[in-house]
Amino acid sequence: MLSKANLISCNFSTSPSISLSKPKSKIPLRTYNPQLRILPFKSTVAASFTVFKPLDVKTSLSSFQSKGRFFICHSSLNRQDLEDTELKKESELGGNGIGEEGRDWTTSILLFILWGGLIYYVSFLAPNQTPTLDMYFLKKLLNLTGDDGFRMNEVIVSLWYLMGLWPLVYSMMLLPTGRSSESKIPVWPFLVLSCFGGAYALLPYFVLWKPPPPPVEESELRTLPLNVLDSKVTAGISLAAGLAIIIYAGLAGGAVWKEFYQYFRGSKFIHIMSIDFILLSSFAPFWVYNDMTARKWADKGSWLLPLSLVPFLGPALYVLLRPSLSETASPAAEAE
Repeated sequence: MLSKANLISCNFSTSPSISLSKPKSKIPLRTYNPQLRILPFKSTVAASFTVFKPLDVKTSLSSFQSKGRFFICHSSLNRQDLEDTELKKESELGGNGIGEEGRDWTTSILLFILWGGLIYYVSFLAPNQTPTLDMYFLKKLLNLTGDDGFRMNEVIVSLWYLMGLWPLVYSMMLLPTGRSSESKIPVWPFLVLSCFGGAYALLPYFVLWKPPPPPVEESELRTLPLNVLDSKVTAGISLAAGLAIIIYAGLAGGAVWKEFYQYFRGSKFIHIMSIDFILLSSFAPFWVYNDMTARKWADKGSWLLPLSLVPFLGPALYVLLRPSLSETASPAAEAE
């Protein structure tokens, strides 16, 4: 029995040798002192004190193989509790906890409140002093009326065409890096609606969006719409058109800008469109950073983040200079 010594490991640092024989006198449980006692082995007293030295598995095992049973008690209770806590957290987070751990519900709630407040404002509180003129402006901008000799305000015309370019730039930033692998809600319906509703149609998706984006396969880049939205030609046309429109508005005289301000104060159509432009310009830097991170270009392209604060031109310049998705896309087999 002494020659077959057992080594039991359970996670206390070093612990003294303990005799397995029952104590001679029975001690009541309430008066039992849990302090460990050191009992000498029969052969020598000196061997029993070797346990006070730093634990060396080889020497300790060889020393006590012929002496008795040596216990290294490593209690795994605390570790087991820790693992149970982690498993509980993972189950609450829905599996691995990766997607939900980075989810900021406070931001989503604030965005939802912002969206609700905007819808209420544009519906009931926005100025609406010229409804007939608003309808005329809309028909004029859509080229539904002939040439009647009325010259449209240059700033209004520029704002109208910029609002037509914003959905294209947002599509280039949100597809595919703005998609959500943790949510079943697709982004493309919101992008289509943004052509008519602008930021008012995109904000609900911002509330429901859950990172990270799903991996992009190389075969996906050769199909519509990603091959168009990731093209440098599309990005270059957007930037050139936006720059020309902004120059056209900038060259308008001070009287034109004063007239635009009067329209902003009285026209519901101009008022809502101006707020829409401000919202799209405000949210664009975040989506620039998100797209930059997904393409693993945050280190090299960080200098573009301050430029993305420039309305329209900053995000349009970014989509022109960013690396192609083909450099970071994974093959189909690897994705599977």
